[in-house]
Amino acid sequence: MSRIALRDPFLTLQRSRLRSLAEAEGLRLNGRAVKADLASALVDREPAAVESLLERLTVGELRKLCRASGLDDSGRVSRLISRLLDREQKVVPAQHDGNGQSAMLPLRIEPDPEGQLSLSQLESHLWEAANILRGTIDSSDFKHYIFGLLFYKRLSDVWEEEYEERLRATGDSHLAADPEEHRFQIPNHVLWAHVCREEPGIGGRLNAAFRAIEATNPRLRGVFQDIDFDNRERFPDSTLLRLVRHFELHRLRNSDVEPDMLGNAYEFLIAQFADDAGKKGGEFYTPKRVVRLLVECLRPEEGMSIYDPACGSGGMLLEAASYLRRYGQDPGTLQLYGQEMNLNTWAICQTNLFLHDIDDASVLRGDTLRDPKHLTAGRLQTFDRVLANPPFSLKSWGHEEWQGGDVFQRDLYGCPPRSYGDLAFVQHMLASLNPLGMMAVVLPHGILFRGGIEGKIRRGLLEDDLIEAVIGLPPNLFYGTGIPAAVLVVNRHKPAERKGRVLFIDGSREMQEGKNQNYLSETNVERLAQAFHRFRDEAGLTRSVPLDEIAGQGFTLHIPRYVQTHQESAPVVDIGEEIAGLRRARARRDQREQEFEQILVELGLVSEESEPRTRSRADTSRMA
Repeated sequence: MSRIALRDPFLTLQRSRLRSLAEAEGLRLNGRAVKADLASALVDREPAAVESLLERLTVGELRKLCRASGLDDSGRVSRLISRLLDREQKVVPAQHDGNGQSAMLPLRIEPDPEGQLSLSQLESHLWEAANILRGTIDSSDFKHYIFGLLFYKRLSDVWEEEYEERLRATGDSHLAADPEEHRFQIPNHVLWAHVCREEPGIGGRLNAAFRAIEATNPRLRGVFQDIDFDNRERFPDSTLLRLVRHFELHRLRNSDVEPDMLGNAYEFLIAQFADDAGKKGGEFYTPKRVVRLLVECLRPEEGMSIYDPACGSGGMLLEAASYLRRYGQDPGTLQLYGQEMNLNTWAICQTNLFLHDIDDASVLRGDTLRDPKHLTAGRLQTFDRVLANPPFSLKSWGHEEWQGGDVFQRDLYGCPPRSYGDLAFVQHMLASLNPLGMMAVVLPHGILFRGGIEGKIRRGLLEDDLIEAVIGLPPNLFYGTGIPAAVLVVNRHKPAERKGRVLFIDGSREMQEGKNQNYLSETNVERLAQAFHRFRDEAGLTRSVPLDEIAGQGFTLHIPRYVQTHQESAPVVDIGEEIAGLRRARARRDQREQEFEQILVELGLVSEESEPRTRSRADTSRMA
């Protein structure tokens, strides 16, 4: 493209952006230069200088220039620049939309195979895919479509990679396609290249592909939920083609993107969607460093069984695996279990685990409090470590099933109130612990001090010496609520030195303030976790309290009762001495007023018969 032809596309950028580019390029221009002058000065230079200019632009700006120039806007930065510099000549074929009308569609560009993506590149790529749908459908819904398409692309790309590897090794195409040679079986007719071709009806083909993959792979049944791309009003072919072409910018084979990196990028997307969803985000996502705090306190080990009864998107289970990896242990030895009631959230969790290359986790669908799924011979299965962030103060939790006696005997300490399911989850988790097990659960502060049946349940847990620690968290950490929460650590096998005691940790100031939400830093997590493991008194942070003192406080676990929450201790006030001092001060005041009145008499300014003002004032201001 000539420099003159390139000037007009540059006029699509803001004047302030053009000026900043000119300054970055070292161009001296009049401060009142208009956009046309700025654009001309930027592009009317040697080819090398123009190429340097283009390299300063973001991928979004380069695509904007391509569209303004009538060029294909797909591909990586290097290809976009080549197109703008006339190094790559492409003819965009005319296509037809669903109404038979001619339409210009993006040309399909094969991805660059060399090198692996960085995590930041992958995160940016995935979030840009979400932005394509923004405004088309509600932001609380489009995560399901992006997650489904991402998983489908990964499955298809990895199947093709496995097929090519087997074919090179054996030279036998039938053996290379054998289901035994693949982690998941993807029928040939539903591979990405066949389904996402540039023809009308792509939405219907995507739906059919999802159903075929689920039917062929029992482990994947339900992971695509009820996603429906075949809605022409919501997803016209032009929108879907933009979306699938965007996904085609990068291959998602194992050789391109390692499982952990793709899984981490998926978790990034989950967090971004939770932020977008606001209050509803808390239904499927717990902030990552809150999860890390729980796991750091529980310290899982190789070979252990880990269970999350309200597993959401699977973050707790994955963090347990990450913990072992960080400390040089084999996460593949863990046995991971979970249960999730919401179908869409369960599907997100399953996808999350699969993308992290975890195939053998047992995450089941169902209502944990009404219908627990992990059973052994009709009894609750027990685990080494149990951790969860259940819904706060759940109203409809299953009181009617528990009030007559829970069939799984989880109501050992009582049936929680009808409108507060917090201690139902605590008792379920406790019943799911083996004799050497530990658990950590995030709870609202109310359960630490509310009376009634909750007080009775709390007393039972304390008298049986099951509670090891209460960790107060800062406010506004969670999506959907600004109230502060606490972590309750329960241990069926307390070390001898901790028996008969509970550690209280005031972590209310351990946070970083964010624009809309506070968060824990790595330093905050480490400080709180280490305080738990040290299990000793630390001024302003922790106190190890004997059970008899807690009993004397009415079995409350309210942290301020045991840990001084202010930076400096308040001075001890002797009320009697303070009153006596006040009386002495008033007596001195009265004496001074009498002396002043006597001076006035001597000067003849008042008569001696005048009523002294001090007497009535003193009389009316006396304290008993």
